[in-house]
Amino acid sequence: MRQAPRFFHQPPPGVVSALMAFMLWGVLPLYWKQLAFLPPAAIVAQRMLWSLLLLVPILWWRGEVRQLVSALRAPRAVAWQLVSSLLLSTNWLLYVWATLNGRILEGSLGYYLNPFFNMLFGALWFGERHSRAQLAAIGLALGGVALQVPGIGRFPWVAISLALSFALYGAARKRAPLGALAGLTAETALLAPLALIWLLVSSPTPAAAFGHTPGQAMLVIGTGLVTAVPLLCFGHATRNLRLSTIGILQFLGPSLQFLIGWQFYHEPMTQLRLLSFCVIWLAIAIYVATAVQAARRLQRVID
Repeated sequence: MRQAPRFFHQPPPGVVSALMAFMLWGVLPLYWKQLAFLPPAAIVAQRMLWSLLLLVPILWWRGEVRQLVSALRAPRAVAWQLVSSLLLSTNWLLYVWATLNGRILEGSLGYYLNPFFNMLFGALWFGERHSRAQLAAIGLALGGVALQVPGIGRFPWVAISLALSFALYGAARKRAPLGALAGLTAETALLAPLALIWLLVSSPTPAAAFGHTPGQAMLVIGTGLVTAVPLLCFGHATRNLRLSTIGILQFLGPSLQFLIGWQFYHEPMTQLRLLSFCVIWLAIAIYVATAVQAARRLQRVID
């Protein structure tokens, strides 16, 4: 009996991490909806602080604190971590705002588009090449975005901004010298002072930043866990996979978001808007099919 390719026995390093990250991100709208008692900026500030409080002990336990301090003495490392932290916080704020304002579907559109931006940046900055079919898929995806304008009656600026900010974040993390854990700790540490100042200034009392009940306070504290776990998985994936591979796996997240926004929160779905998503799904199918064929050809060469 012919043995199955090794690819199916042992996924490449980073695949499992990427899948975990995108599955968790896909269901996060359910969590952010429970935090509607706070404004979006306060939620992002809480995410930043509680993530840092969770990450520092983990970094200390792994003996990587000195490595982080040493790396941040280099101006280049600080610059890349500052860029990635600003991009990450921008993406967080946009997505939380969209979720709390009935735009989960538009947010899912952004994350459907994000892989295509990954493909573009992979080609521009990391020497990754794409076939004609994959380039056609990118064109189809852009056509699907164009259909969103008449479908929702406005330019989908939330979707474009989410896609661009997160693709740039992925590229910055690939350039940054720190690993997944140390890098995320540095990102949250750099913006933690601003987050703390924001909470102190915007909240009438310190207790008000945690809601009005013990249950709400637990939800606020939990932002660190639901933030750090998928980001650590994503950071590990970006350092072990091509951006194009991450782009394929990433379609899992927006698919879950799409279903939650449409079926769970009943956001409006016009025929033209559904057609727009269908065009994007066709683009995804084309790209994934060509990527799988390329992987099989490479496996045959290795075998």
